[in-house]
Amino acid sequence: MKHFKTISEYCKGINIGPPRHPHFDIRSFEENMKTVYKQMPPFRHEFYAIAIKAGGDGKAMTGEFSDFPTGTTVFFNTPFQVLSWDIAPNWKGYYLMFSQDFIAQSNILSKLLELFPFLKIDKSIPFTVPTSEMRNVLTIFESIWHEYKRSEGDKFQVIEAHVYLLLTYIRRFFEQQVDAKTAEVSMKAADLKLLSRYQTLIQTSFYPNAKLETFSNLHSPSYYAQKLSVHPNHLNALVKAVSGVTALNHIHNHILSLAKSYLAQTDWSVKEIAYTLHFDSPNHFSSFFKRKTNLTPLGYREQVSL
Repeated sequence: MKHFKTISEYCKGINIGPPRHPHFDIRSFEENMKTVYKQMPPFRHEFYAIAIKAGGDGKAMTGEFSDFPTGTTVFFNTPFQVLSWDIAPNWKGYYLMFSQDFIAQSNILSKLLELFPFLKIDKSIPFTVPTSEMRNVLTIFESIWHEYKRSEGDKFQVIEAHVYLLLTYIRRFFEQQVDAKTAEVSMKAADLKLLSRYQTLIQTSFYPNAKLETFSNLHSPSYYAQKLSVHPNHLNALVKAVSGVTALNHIHNHILSLAKSYLAQTDWSVKEIAYTLHFDSPNHFSSFFKRKTNLTPLGYREQVSL
């Protein structure tokens, strides 16, 4: 299955022109139809996408959904969902894409998942756009599309505001058309699943003889975020929201637990334990341990052996 890490890779992969910006892009379906592959086997990408389909034939599958509602439809894709299509060259509407990096640098969208938690659901749900709202939503897409082609230095501030407005409309459709209880359960399940995967990855990474890439920094949340294919900011926000503890503290707590076990149950030297726990020097390990326990490693060993 193809996997597109960037918007540029995606555009090349579906045979359309490159984006104007590496972390954001918006297109009309009509401008793509001349070159886009009309059939795409299942693939994944690592960014968010929001589309409005105002017309067109053929079949597209987003997540588990293949039967889109009749009429004008809004649908979104979250990172790593499985997508595919077999479409006729007559789709009308717009779609935009933005990466985790685009979110991270935005003052308006930096808390995206808190404000719009439906984006955490790993099932993209198409929404029918009420006739009374259709013009409003299309106008937002059109405004973003025109702003994107401008040259002013502040254009992305305007675009971010429009994206925020668009997501607010989508949240309204979501709340109107999706059972709230089912959605809450799905969002909570998605959070717990990622937290569990994060905790498991920390544990297995510190196993003896674990296969690790050269220069892996097992003390950094960014390493685990990369392995889990999420942005570090997203990982930390989610882990803290669910567990009440930062992503970094989860790592430190595990390292401290292992350090105490080795000091209490083995005769390994402080140097051996330091390198086993992937510290770059025994002094850094000793400083870490004393900061967390108010004891030196050898002081702790003496205490537990009394």
